Amino acid sequence: MTDTQREPGYEAALDTAAHLLGRRLEPFLEPGPGEPANAADFMRLATRHTFGDAWPRTDVLDTRTRALVSVTIAATLGTLEPLRGQLRIALNNGVTPEEIVEAFVHIEAYAGAARAFDGYRVAREVFQEVHQA
Repeated sequence: MTDTQREPGYEAALDTAAHLLGRRLEPFLEPGPGEPANAADFMRLATRHTFGDAWPRTDVLDTRTRALVSVTIAATLGTLEPLRGQLRIALNNGVTPEEIVEAFVHIEAYAGAARAFDGYRVAREVFQEVHQA
């Protein structure tokens, strides 16, 4: 890690991500082959903003509610890999599988069946992972 990545806000963001996900995020932030040097800046900034600025704002929306909102956003946008992470966060923070299914019922009504089915396929995989753990 560079000195910039060890800044207090970044470290706190990484700790928040680990708490939410139930695992450390650092292995997923390592640069891949061929990535330019500024890729680390993008990963640091995105991580710090998401897990350092947005998630800790629990004075109005608690973590559980924020997690369910995040599942709904990722599913509606069709961002399936981020959805996988949001589902894990939701399940790790008190959202029940039944509540997630109800969110998909609502997603289907407002974003369409095709989008809801794509996202729900990921939810089924995550439910299976959690069940087998």
